[in-house]
Amino acid sequence: MISLNNGTRKLLDQLGPMAADTQVLIALYDAEDRLQFDNPAFRSAFFIAADEHPLWADLMRRNYRLRQGTVIAAADFEEWLRSTQSRRGKVSFRAFETDLHDGRWLWMTETVRENGWMLCIASDITRIRANERDLRQDRDVAIKAAQTDELTGVANRRFVMARLEELLAIPVAADQALGCLAVFDIDNFKYINDTLGHHAGDVILRDFAGLIQAHVRRTDCFGRVGGEEFVLVMPRTLADEAACIIHRMLAIVRDSRPLPDSSDFSYTFSAGLAVARRGDALAEVYRRADLALYGAKLAGRDRLQINIDLPSGEKR
Repeated sequence: MISLNNGTRKLLDQLGPMAADTQVLIALYDAEDRLQFDNPAFRSAFFIAADEHPLWADLMRRNYRLRQGTVIAAADFEEWLRSTQSRRGKVSFRAFETDLHDGRWLWMTETVRENGWMLCIASDITRIRANERDLRQDRDVAIKAAQTDELTGVANRRFVMARLEELLAIPVAADQALGCLAVFDIDNFKYINDTLGHHAGDVILRDFAGLIQAHVRRTDCFGRVGGEEFVLVMPRTLADEAACIIHRMLAIVRDSRPLPDSSDFSYTFSAGLAVARRGDALAEVYRRADLALYGAKLAGRDRLQINIDLPSGEKR
């Protein structure tokens, strides 16, 4: 049973009758990316029962298997999902086009609130001339490629650093944290490459990216910034909460066995965490997280170290 506060329930009760008779597709997802409201037009397009509240990923997975709803032109669905989730809901507003298996073409917008809730509105634009549609689709593909790491499928340095810039621009009181930045580095990766080969190294990079992305909140942004180094941007998150999330990730990666021909092979990663505050420059926050990562490596790897930047006037 999904529990909603009174304000949210009242809003949905008001929205329902207004959205019932329109052909515009309307849906509302919570911060966990679970569908909390959809109108009949949306349910019809994506084959959702009236009493269903699926996670977006589960809905996409089901429809891909049944060849219904959104057309997903990908041989590997999980790779497509990882890439899409690394960018979904990371900006306050996004507009794009998507086609359905029934032949319709939709113009979709996603509006994300600070609390992570997302409003999706789609209109049928099937009548637009095909050549114009193809041009815009090519543009969307190019944008996705420019924001995605080719090897792992998660967000690339350009995309994730833009999200960090947006985090640092959030207006908050001087003594409030904007959020956290974590820097991840796979332990002993050069040794792995030298002893097992670069193909095994690529497998491990993809495995790591997939494991972490699967446990990233939709309000956070995870991406590869180069080599075996990744970053996680966590808006409006305190250090203790961020540390709990990262400790779970450490355990998940520790238990992974990504090489089929070496069933006993395992690997780990180290993490440095820094708290971002008002007035911080991107380079300074990254430097603090990187110093914490260095400390985690020196302390024995396979661990998290936190570099907490205290407000001016406070002492450690």
